[in-house]
Amino acid sequence: MIFFESLMVALSTYSIIPVPNLEWNEKNMKYAICFFPVVGIICAVLIWIIARCGALLNVSSFFAAAAAVCVPLLITGGIHIDGFMDTVDALSSHQSKEKKLEIMSDPHCGAFAVIYCGIYLILSLAFLYEIYSHGNLYAVCPIYVLSRSVSAICAVNLPNARKSGMLSSYTKDTKRKTVNIVMAVTALASGAAMIFISPIIGAVAIVSGFLWTVLYCITVKKNFGGVTGDTAGYFLQMFELFCIVGIWIGALL
Repeated sequence: MIFFESLMVALSTYSIIPVPNLEWNEKNMKYAICFFPVVGIICAVLIWIIARCGALLNVSSFFAAAAAVCVPLLITGGIHIDGFMDTVDALSSHQSKEKKLEIMSDPHCGAFAVIYCGIYLILSLAFLYEIYSHGNLYAVCPIYVLSRSVSAICAVNLPNARKSGMLSSYTKDTKRKTVNIVMAVTALASGAAMIFISPIIGAVAIVSGFLWTVLYCITVKKNFGGVTGDTAGYFLQMFELFCIVGIWIGALL
């Protein structure tokens, strides 16, 4: 029952999927983040369906790529791209750590957020178009599970910059050891799926994601003193883009 409640909490927080509205408590929050990759599985399945239907119906590569860009944004309700926008806005300010955290808390959308969001979406579309054109869109599917697994590991192990907020609520009562084990297994499984689909493409994508993870850890510690809910969204969006670029590079090798 506790695991079911934890699943419902995770789905209600990180997706628009209608689920029973449960009150957060110490028990169901202990394992909620363990179910974060379930949202990634849903995204992966839908993108697989897009790739499959696109091949059967002979739709254009551009249409399939555009659909693949939109699916994660629609399923998550934009929660992660919102964090990405808040974080790039703060990073672009070149202010002190305190001021950057204040900028991230501001509900208003800054110019840099809009600019970089546009660039992000254009790049995602361009690389997914190239990937789909060469028949490699299936290799993208496991990325959405891998990104959430690694994101959860970072969230529970890196210092929290605010000691408050949604991410803090998610991680303060979490069984860290359990989360690390479950997420490590999930990450290994999704990484293995990428290797199985295409050894070279999968390996390059995984290395790309690892490089971004290292860069992210350095960036958030230097600029914010730790992680927040917004930086977690920033991590996830950039991890997926790095892996997509890695698939594109791997296809060229």
